[in-house]
Amino acid sequence: MKDFMFVFRSPSYEDLKLTPEQSQAAMQKWYSWIGELSAKGRYVGGAPLFNEGKMVKGKSPVITDGPFAEGKELVGGYLIIKAESLKEATELAFGYPDFDIEGSVEVREIVQMPM
Repeated sequence: MKDFMFVFRSPSYEDLKLTPEQSQAAMQKWYSWIGELSAKGRYVGGAPLFNEGKMVKGKSPVITDGPFAEGKELVGGYLIIKAESLKEATELAFGYPDFDIEGSVEVREIVQMPM
């Protein structure tokens, strides 16, 4: 099996002004989905990301505030999963719980580097 990364983009729950009950219900969807991936032996790991960060770029590196995204859509986290193919990994992404808040999943195969 190959490793794939799911990169999640969506508005933050804070920006959506979800109530504590709505936030808890949304998180329960995440726990259920990750539990399903784990039960299938597909879940490797992952984590949410803080909204704040820095961008470093350029030949003589320059540090700026960031990351910035169009609108209020931010990279909010990632998962690493196992799948036989990009097609299968993409199908596993169908369970992403934040599609209903205009979220999206970028599915990318991880290149295995020789050590």
